[in-house]
Amino acid sequence: METTRLDKFLTQALAITRSQAKELLSKGKVTVDGAVCKKGDTKVTAAQSICAGGTLLTAAAEYVYLMLNKPKGVVSASRDPREETVVDLVAQAYPRRTLFPAGRLDKTSTGFVLITDDGAFAHEILHPKHHVPKDYVVEIDTPLTEEMIQGFADGVTLADGQTLAPAQVQAVSADGLVVRVQLRQGVYHQIKRMFGVYGAGVNELHRDGIGGVLLDEALAPGEYRALTEAEVEKIRTAAQ
Repeated sequence: METTRLDKFLTQALAITRSQAKELLSKGKVTVDGAVCKKGDTKVTAAQSICAGGTLLTAAAEYVYLMLNKPKGVVSASRDPREETVVDLVAQAYPRRTLFPAGRLDKTSTGFVLITDDGAFAHEILHPKHHVPKDYVVEIDTPLTEEMIQGFADGVTLADGQTLAPAQVQAVSADGLVVRVQLRQGVYHQIKRMFGVYGAGVNELHRDGIGGVLLDEALAPGEYRALTEAEVEKIRTAAQ
C-alpha cells in the first residue's frame, strides 16, 4: 500500500499549510493508530487510523472533479485579472488545489463546466482524437430547417473553409427555435459559427451534458458538486 509523510497527509486532509501541520504535531494533537506522533516524516498509509484533535481524518482524494453550473458573465479560465472565473467560484473550498476548467464555455453561455486538477484526465477528454460528446440546448433566432439538420450531420464547412466533424441537431420546441445539439469536437465559438453558415444567430446556449453525464438539475447557476466515481468513469470511458 502506498505510503506518504504524515505532515503531507495532514496538509491534504485538513487543507492546511505545512507549518500548521507541524504545529499540530509539535503540540501532540496528532495520533496514528491511537499513539501520539510528533514526527512529520513518519510514513503512514490511508488504512491507518490518523486523528487530529480527536477527529478521525480520511485521506484527501488524489484529484478533484467538479460539476459546475456556470452562470452568465463568468469566464472559463483558471484566473483572469479583470473577470470572475469558474475557478473563482470553487476556489475557497479547495484552497490548496491547482484547479482549471477541462474545456470552455463562452462568457455569455451557461451550463456544465468540468473543473479538475487532473491534467491527464483533462487531456483525455479534450484531445481531438477522443471525440467526447457534449450536449447543448440552444435558442436560435431562425427556425431549424432540414438543410441545417443535414448540414450538421454531414459536417458543416465554416466561412474560413474549415470542415467540421459531423454533429447532431434536433428541434426541442414546436417552432424550431429551441434545439438540442451534440458535438464531438471543440472549435472556438463552434455552435455559433455553425448556425451562422445558415444565417441563423444564437441567442442562448446552455451545455447540459459531457460524456453522457448530465448536469445536475439541483445545481443553481454558480453552484457545483463533486462528480461521483461512476460519473468520472463514465466520462473517461466516453473518451476511450
